[in-house]
Amino acid sequence: MVASWAKLPLAVLDTETTGLEAEQGDRVIELGVVLFDDGEVVERWGVLIDPERDLPKDASRVTGITEADLVGQPTFDRVAADFVALLEGRLLVAYNASFDRRFIIHELARCQRSLPDGATWLDPLVFAKELQKGQGNMKLGTVAKRLGIPLEEAHRATADAEAAGHVLVALSADLPDDLEQVLDLQEQWEAAQAAQRAVWRNRRKPGQVAIAASAGPKDELGPGYPHGDELDPVRYMFLRGTGRV
Repeated sequence: MVASWAKLPLAVLDTETTGLEAEQGDRVIELGVVLFDDGEVVERWGVLIDPERDLPKDASRVTGITEADLVGQPTFDRVAADFVALLEGRLLVAYNASFDRRFIIHELARCQRSLPDGATWLDPLVFAKELQKGQGNMKLGTVAKRLGIPLEEAHRATADAEAAGHVLVALSADLPDDLEQVLDLQEQWEAAQAAQRAVWRNRRKPGQVAIAASAGPKDELGPGYPHGDELDPVRYMFLRGTGRV
């Protein structure tokens, strides 16, 4: 009998950031990594980071992290070597992985570093959207609650990372044991989900034909944005006000 890929060494990552746009100068303010072996937590690592820029009020409101908390904290380049070392030889996991991956790649590039060669990513959000379809929004805390997984410090990097790891392990019971099959499923489901988002976005533009296309980086929101399947926060608030979500 083949052991499940969920028993392999995992490094579950989460970032808290100054905003949503890594390409426009937003930076990481907290980095968390939780290591899983054989489906269980074996190590937790987390650090606050000086972003070398101002901390917007919205970021502070969501995370609870203040400017004062970041005074005297290391810059990303000071923790980069330790961070990358934790990832070696492990599958990388993040909830809404494209968001965290983008920020991590930008931060590592600033200090002439990169992720381990051949890094493979798994995204519990992609699986949750399929396996919990129709059950409500896909915010990390909500998905975790449906699975009976506690998340006591939402929007803090280490707590979110640990919850995401437990979510992935729980969802693995409804996925193939073979890693390659799971990676193929992830690719197919992620593409289908991106196509659905593209169709919805094009429907909003009068006179344009809906085209199924992959979502670009600006369409990805971190797990702190509780819009469920609705990516646009303004539309979400409108739909919520009309009782349609």
